Amino acid sequence: MTLDTKKSAFVKLGEFLNQFKDKNCTKNETVFGNDLFFEKFTDLIQLSQSHNGWYTPEQVHFAIASWAEALTEKNLTKWLSKYDFSVAAPKNIALILAGNIPLVGFHDFLSVLLSGHNVLVKTSSNDQHLLPFLANYLIAAEPDFKNKITFVEGKLENFDAVIATGSNNTARYFEYYFKDKPSIIRKNRNSAAVLNGQETKEHLLALGEDIFRYFGLGCRNVSKLFVPKDYSFEPFFEAIFEYQDVIHYEKYANNYDYNKAVFLMSNFKLLDNGFLTIKEDSSYSSPISSVFYEYYENLEDLQKRLEDENEQIQCIVSNNLVKNSIPFGTTQKPNLWDYADNIDTVSFLLTI
Repeated sequence: MTLDTKKSAFVKLGEFLNQFKDKNCTKNETVFGNDLFFEKFTDLIQLSQSHNGWYTPEQVHFAIASWAEALTEKNLTKWLSKYDFSVAAPKNIALILAGNIPLVGFHDFLSVLLSGHNVLVKTSSNDQHLLPFLANYLIAAEPDFKNKITFVEGKLENFDAVIATGSNNTARYFEYYFKDKPSIIRKNRNSAAVLNGQETKEHLLALGEDIFRYFGLGCRNVSKLFVPKDYSFEPFFEAIFEYQDVIHYEKYANNYDYNKAVFLMSNFKLLDNGFLTIKEDSSYSSPISSVFYEYYENLEDLQKRLEDENEQIQCIVSNNLVKNSIPFGTTQKPNLWDYADNIDTVSFLLTI
């Protein structure tokens, strides 16, 4: 297959996914494969919550919409134009995927196939259905993919390199187990926001999206706020009140009740609005339904700290207060060229 052939198949997939950007699932009769896949995918989205209690239809539709927007001819061409794909000999690449948010491993899957390699996928037990479905669509769109995609249930064997995502604990196991193979091993990361008190309600409302999307389960979800001394959280709480319905979701509510109780029993000082607790803490990783905050003295010192601790951070949002930050409300809409952990996956795949 040529690169253009592979790109064309993913563009078709993007057009297919575009029909499922929201709960209305508007069918476009010109889209390839609808006769075989449209109704089945509609049903799968509705069943996703039974497979994983965090995968509500709303969250799955959002993930699908993000990929529909990414998989266009323009975006794929912009992303891939800087690489020389003629240098890569086909290898077998093993993917060990996470399952914290819907289709979280799709970028690795996409990168392997576009790089000309074969992919051996070990899905998370929390996300076993969405990616195999999309793989079947791709094979229908381009049958030559059939011999390049394998889903593995048991032990991974006969692979030349691995991309594995897990916790800090599982990463140590991966690093030992795959020490003789070229690898990308991803660990826990969290995202942060830097505020100065000049943010508008619209900025803070968008920050709420960064906090609450996927119930805060993603590494790109903001779990830590850096605020200046004497910062008032009142405007923040007023803005994010629009997300109050999150507490009506049982799994989130259970986490809120539990984590709040743990904090209170430990005599921690909390700010609380009935669906989110705010706690002063130096850690980046806060539990579900909670966000940590920390005061800063000046932005230059904070900038240096963020650079020193960059291996703990996935992304930073702010109004251009610190280098390399992104706008509020955009953490869960990365571009194809926004690599997890800032590791260029395609360059890795082209040099193994």
